[in-house]
Amino acid sequence: MSEGAPERQIWLVRHGETEWSKSGRHTGRSDIPLTDLGRRQAEALARRLEGHPFALVLTSPRSRAVETARLAGFSGAVADTDLGEWDYGEFEGRTTADIRMEIPDWSTWTGPWRGGETVDQVGVRADRIIERCLDRSVEGDVLLFAHGHLLRVLAARWIQLPAVAGRHFALGTATVGILGWERTNRAIETWNEVCHLST
Repeated sequence: MSEGAPERQIWLVRHGETEWSKSGRHTGRSDIPLTDLGRRQAEALARRLEGHPFALVLTSPRSRAVETARLAGFSGAVADTDLGEWDYGEFEGRTTADIRMEIPDWSTWTGPWRGGETVDQVGVRADRIIERCLDRSVEGDVLLFAHGHLLRVLAARWIQLPAVAGRHFALGTATVGILGWERTNRAIETWNEVCHLST
C-alpha cells in the first residue's frame, strides 16, 4: 500500500449480457439494454454481493450498467461518467472481424481509434476512478458497475501497468473482480468470477 493510502478493496462488476456483447459488437456510447439473460445474470450478482458493506457504489451512466446495479440490489449507485465504456468512435457497433476486413491488424488496444479515445485516454479516466476510490473520505470498500474494456484498463492501472496491459485480462459479462492488496503491494485478488444463475 502506498504511503498513507487507506487499505480497502475495489469490487468491479461488468454489466450483464446485451445483444451487442453477445455478438461481439463494440459498445461504447450506444445505450444497448440488457437481454433477458443479462437481467438474470444481474439478479445472480445480487446473491454474490448481498451482505458485503460498501462505503461507495458507483456506476457507468449507461443503462446496461445502471440496470445491472439496480437488479443486483444497488439502485442508489451514483453515476460517474469516468466509468463509461471506451469511446470507439467510427468503430462503434462493429465487430473486430468486420473492422479487420478494412484494417487487417486492427485491435481495440492498438488502434487506430478514428474519432474515438486512445488507450491512454481511457487510462486517464481509470486513474481518476482509482483516485476517487482511494480518497480518505471513503471509509470502506467500493463497488463499481461498468464495462469490459474500461474495467480491464482499470485493473491494469491498479497494479501500475500501462493501460494497454488490460488486453491480458479477459472479462465476461456479469462477472466480479476484486482489486486489493498483498501486504504493501496493489494486487488483483479475484478476477472474472462468474455468478451462477439459479435453476
